[in-house]
Amino acid sequence: MQDRELYRQILGIEAPWYVERVELKLDRGEVHIHLDHQEMVNWACPECGAGCKLYDHQPERQWRHLDTCQYRTVLHAKPPRTECGEHGVRVVKLPWAEPSSRFTALFERLAMDWLRAASQKAVGERLGLSWDEIHGIMERGVERGLERRQAEKVPVLGVDEKAFRKGHKYFTLVNDLARGRVLYVGEGRTQASLEGFWEMLTEEQVASIQAVAMDMWDPYVKSTREHLPGADGKIVFDKFHIAKHLGEAVDRVRRREHKTLRAAGDDRLAGTRYDWLRHPAAMEPKDRQEFAVLRNSNLKTARAWALKETGMALFDYHYERPARKHFRWWHGWAVRSRLKPMIEVARMLKRRFENIVTYLRHRITNAASESINSKIQWVKYTARGFRNKKNFQTAIYFHCGGLDMVPSCH
Repeated sequence: MQDRELYRQILGIEAPWYVERVELKLDRGEVHIHLDHQEMVNWACPECGAGCKLYDHQPERQWRHLDTCQYRTVLHAKPPRTECGEHGVRVVKLPWAEPSSRFTALFERLAMDWLRAASQKAVGERLGLSWDEIHGIMERGVERGLERRQAEKVPVLGVDEKAFRKGHKYFTLVNDLARGRVLYVGEGRTQASLEGFWEMLTEEQVASIQAVAMDMWDPYVKSTREHLPGADGKIVFDKFHIAKHLGEAVDRVRRREHKTLRAAGDDRLAGTRYDWLRHPAAMEPKDRQEFAVLRNSNLKTARAWALKETGMALFDYHYERPARKHFRWWHGWAVRSRLKPMIEVARMLKRRFENIVTYLRHRITNAASESINSKIQWVKYTARGFRNKKNFQTAIYFHCGGLDMVPSCH
């Protein structure tokens, strides 16, 4: 009697359910709790909640529960089925587990808490579960979270990509920049990859979007223009991607010049690759002094670096008119520089300028997306890769979706 009452209270079992008996199997290190229910006139239909008569019982099922001390704890019960006039025969909702799960809600919650901090393999080994069982818990959590997600307003979005594996295998990510969470994961990086996101939004959500940060990838731009009213004034080409293009152009100039100088016995540019990409303020005093000598020299790389820094000064402006004037001056300087990589980038930025200058209106970047990308990279590294795209997609939503995934007890 005492052990049954103890486990009734521990499990939170309430009428009509009760603990029928408790079995301790020391040789197997397990505690088995057998549950039964009182006679009931009506059971609630799991679909509509209407009171229905008992139809029959399913065969006995088992659910893994939180361990009792060092003993694995397993619940046993025969789930009742009701016969609803509208929905037919259905299995009733159980107070300790969700439908189709072989684990109690409390056990799934524990597993999900651990999964946030460790790999699926590590959590599975610690809990004595297979990789597939652990992944099933993760998948059910993501399904619950996505079903519970409300049609909230999303004023600022970030569209980014994440490599799944080598060989141009990508996912398209749409992130809520205000809340730092992933809203959508689409396969590939084509226009169709982004279409699924727009299709899942309500009209009110689309109307709430004020700005979208992205790189200058044409399929993303085209998809956004087709689905977002006033998109030309809302698309903001991410300044960090622009800095990346300028930095790569500087590096191309450096490599060519270093090759020429080295042939003449001049090694001034040897080992300086990252110096031209960093801001001098981030350098140690000694390195800053050495770099000052280089950037104040007559090297082509120094001119390219000056073009990069001056070009990025555009984002320091607060008003469009002086910013446009600055860009016209900078573009003229760049195309006359006789530095082919810088000329190519300057011309590209001129073609894209109208969605670069929108930064001054919205002041958003994809920095939050890059932070999410770093977390996804940690997930990928911890898992030592994923067997297929769906598993990776599930992991992204689990760790970065900001979802309410906690299983509910009825």
